[in-house]
Amino acid sequence: MTQAPASLSVAVLGAGSWGTALAAIAARRHRTVLWARDAAQAGAMAGDRTNARYLPGIALPDALAVTSDLPAALAPLAADPQRALIILGVPVAGLHATCLELAARLPALGLAQTPIVWTCKGFEADTARLPHEIVADALSGMPEARAGVLSGPSFAREVAQGLPVALTIASTHETVRDAATRALHGGPVRVYASTDVAGVEVGGALKNVIAIACGIADGLALGTNARAALITRGLAEMSRFGVALGAQAETFAGLTGLGDLVLTATGDLSRNRRVGLEIGAGRKLDEVLASGVTAEGVRCARAALQRAQALGVELPITEAVCAVLFEGVAPMTAVSALLAREARVET
Repeated sequence: MTQAPASLSVAVLGAGSWGTALAAIAARRHRTVLWARDAAQAGAMAGDRTNARYLPGIALPDALAVTSDLPAALAPLAADPQRALIILGVPVAGLHATCLELAARLPALGLAQTPIVWTCKGFEADTARLPHEIVADALSGMPEARAGVLSGPSFAREVAQGLPVALTIASTHETVRDAATRALHGGPVRVYASTDVAGVEVGGALKNVIAIACGIADGLALGTNARAALITRGLAEMSRFGVALGAQAETFAGLTGLGDLVLTATGDLSRNRRVGLEIGAGRKLDEVLASGVTAEGVRCARAALQRAQALGVELPITEAVCAVLFEGVAPMTAVSALLAREARVET
């Protein structure tokens, strides 16, 4: 008889929608603590057993502990460092500070080699760095650190509801891939492993920008042909950029490339597509953002374009999105400019 794998001790740092959904998954089989920076939010979640701010109406597992005390969230992991995992559910903007805090705390707890997995997607706005570059810098004083990225086509609400999802854990360290798989794989969740960290991250970042473009086209009522063209050429754009950053081309045909792009460019729960829809319908970006709609593609589009230009890589769709969002170019004018590009061989 096959013996069930030993349970882990998991700390999920960041109680947004995705961090909460992953904590709920892990808590079904492993001792799991969800850390929220906001003490009031943590208290409400612990008492009401739901994340009313980010996942209203979805019950949290009874076994999931919630706290705003970071040392308390990390302490259970120290009991058995060989069976511990840290998942970072923080946005790109908060990744560096969170990793610096971990670098200051983990060695003293005997957790310097504990697998760390981040889930954020995008480029850092000021530096145009990808998450793995941010993590490497923040954890440079902890050379024994083991880290990787978890990504894939996934809306947090559906995952929290227990609907099927397939994800990819990418790391150059087998211990990270194994720990993330043990923590999350099973039931409705399928986890695939990869070593292509850069490829997984570029797919996760660029698909948000392409989804804004698809939303704009839909808002302009340009039809499903236009959407299909944007998705297909957007995939080529992602792949070209990723390969220039050292990624493997085949990664972009997988979950974190094509899969995540299709979901974000067409799904009704996509915030990036929603921003594009509003822009295509004639609203200004400031007006859309002021209404409470936030999207990572808006935050990282200029940084992605800046990084690509430094590499000499053409990103025409990303460039068009930036022109509409930040330079006052009318959406239809940007579309016309894309259509007017010189004809070329597809591959």
